[in-house]
Amino acid sequence: MLKFFKDWTLPIAMFVGCVTYPWMILLYPITPYLIFIMLLLTFCKVSPYELKPKLWHLWLFLIQFLGALAVYSILAVFNKVLAQGAMVCIICPTATAAAVITSKLGGNAASVTTYTLIANIGAAIAIPIFFPLIETHANLGFVDAFLVILSKIFPLLICPFIVALILRQFVPKVHKKLLGWHELAFYLWALSLAIVTGKTLDSILNFRGDGFTEILIVISALVACCLQFFLGKQIGGVYNDRISGGQSLGQKNTILAIWMALTYLNPLSAIGPGSYVLWQNIVNSWQLWKKRKRDENLN
Repeated sequence: MLKFFKDWTLPIAMFVGCVTYPWMILLYPITPYLIFIMLLLTFCKVSPYELKPKLWHLWLFLIQFLGALAVYSILAVFNKVLAQGAMVCIICPTATAAAVITSKLGGNAASVTTYTLIANIGAAIAIPIFFPLIETHANLGFVDAFLVILSKIFPLLICPFIVALILRQFVPKVHKKLLGWHELAFYLWALSLAIVTGKTLDSILNFRGDGFTEILIVISALVACCLQFFLGKQIGGVYNDRISGGQSLGQKNTILAIWMALTYLNPLSAIGPGSYVLWQNIVNSWQLWKKRKRDENLN
């Protein structure tokens, strides 16, 4: 039963979120705490000595943030909500689960983990700058909006890593205990996915429109997903780290992206990262299938 749940977590969590969305939206305020705990459990498994920045990390970093700005600038001319949905799919940092998939594909998990940390630090700095510029708030100026978002994003993304380092160095017993709970991150991810799915559905149902914008956002998420996996693989391949490059740039922390879109942007833009969940899992499933086929042929 447990294996079945793990194999079908994505559709089960999304189905539960859709069916129970009136209750899931009540749980939405706890999403940041779930993200914090998931990152903490993930970073507890990371040794500081394994974190070795590489040149290809810089190229991915530039694509992630300059690319997000460029995509928004181009699409905002036609549709601002579409631009936000596509932009958040690009600026969002790497998923904490990317290292796991990378290992299964035969890539360098340590390199992905290093970039995950770099991407989180970059997002904590860039998002408070970008978001107030693209989604103005009547009661807040740019500086005030910047400080509000920074106060919520920076602790959420950076503090888990700092806490993990402190526990490793000064409270090893607690750190060891948390290492034994790493499986909990999986179940927290499933709960978070159900909550943000419910919240996204609520936003769609309350949106007054013809549905064309939603379709465009879903398509833009597909394009962003394929393009980021492709560019990541191409850049990683130059440095003999093709698999790690693809996963680092293509596999996103979509739960964080949906939360950011719902909290700071037009709620409808959350359809972008919401559909990105599906696209990136299709890509990952295809890659894992190809890997299994290659292994079977070798044997």
